[in-house]
Amino acid sequence: MSRLATWLPPLAWTAAVLSLSSDDFSAANTGSVLMPLLAWLLPWLTPHAVDVIHGLIRKAAHVTEYAILAALWLRAFARPGGVRPPAAAWLALAIAVGCAIADETHQAMVPSRTASVGDVLIDTAGAMLAVVPSRFGWSRTAEVATGTLLWIALVGGLVALALDVAAGSGSGALWITVPMAAAAVVYRWRASSRS
Repeated sequence: MSRLATWLPPLAWTAAVLSLSSDDFSAANTGSVLMPLLAWLLPWLTPHAVDVIHGLIRKAAHVTEYAILAALWLRAFARPGGVRPPAAAWLALAIAVGCAIADETHQAMVPSRTASVGDVLIDTAGAMLAVVPSRFGWSRTAEVATGTLLWIALVGGLVALALDVAAGSGSGALWITVPMAAAAVVYRWRASSRS
């Protein structure tokens, strides 16, 4: 019974993920449900904005379903008496990436679907959200993610400010958030050099 409890969840979720590449879950079909709902919930949005949000929801679903897939396989492999944690993480990631490739290959053969290398990368990123923290620890992952996001905010904010100034448009909150990101980057750098 314990083996069934260990292996049934990842196997069932893998089957569910692969079934999502059918015609029933094409953008046209999910759009026929989500887009009217979004237009009703957010009536001030333009049709183009509703379409963009629909696309973002679909991509977020990719990340979520593959994070769950990798987490379930990782849990199964890393059970007591199972594979050692580093190998379990690599196996879970390999299964998720293999599943993403199989999913996109199947979509290439469904007339209402399209295959995308970008979706494989998005799926892989989702799987990594589950696997990387288990491999390196939550605190180290959070530390690296925080530093990366601060640098993105700083560099991206500076680029946006430069473009806004060049275009002659107001930058609003960027005049506050960019210096805050810079201060946070400097603070983190000084704190790490002291330790």
